Amino acid sequence: MAFMLYSIDEAIDRKYVVTKPLNGQAKVGSLIHIMDAKESSNGITVDYRVSQSNQSFVAKFETVKDFCKWCRPDTFIARHYESLTKKEIRQYLTITGRTFTSFCLPIILVALVVIWVLGLVIIKGAAGIILSVILSLVAVLAVLFVFKSQKEKIKLKLYSKVNVGVSFK
Repeated sequence: MAFMLYSIDEAIDRKYVVTKPLNGQAKVGSLIHIMDAKESSNGITVDYRVSQSNQSFVAKFETVKDFCKWCRPDTFIARHYESLTKKEIRQYLTITGRTFTSFCLPIILVALVVIWVLGLVIIKGAAGIILSVILSLVAVLAVLFVFKSQKEKIKLKLYSKVNVGVSFK
């Protein structure tokens, strides 16, 4: 889930969820409110307040892109922050931050290498090739199914927790 600002001024007076920790400041999963932001020749200075503790901090970033890597807007978390635990917020950030190339592709590539090595070295011949093709398709479909089902499972769990009385299943 990529989110980019064109200007740091767009971030002012909005709530963000921290996705990467800063030393001695906001932790991962914290909800922050951007109070002020200034752009200068040596980078960006952001004044923010941690919503839970009401502590104010200042952070410096080299570019707007670096700021966007540190935190992102999320209206679901901002609306229901008090109802969720830090663990649930971290799970939500991890699952929603996954992409096909960052999660699925490495697993698929490793599975395909293992399948084809086993199929061509151990079984050999036409049977090895046919079995490798079938297992390759099964592996790709299984990884895609796990990718999709994990996202749905976490989101359903959190949405059903904050919307008491509404059943999504």
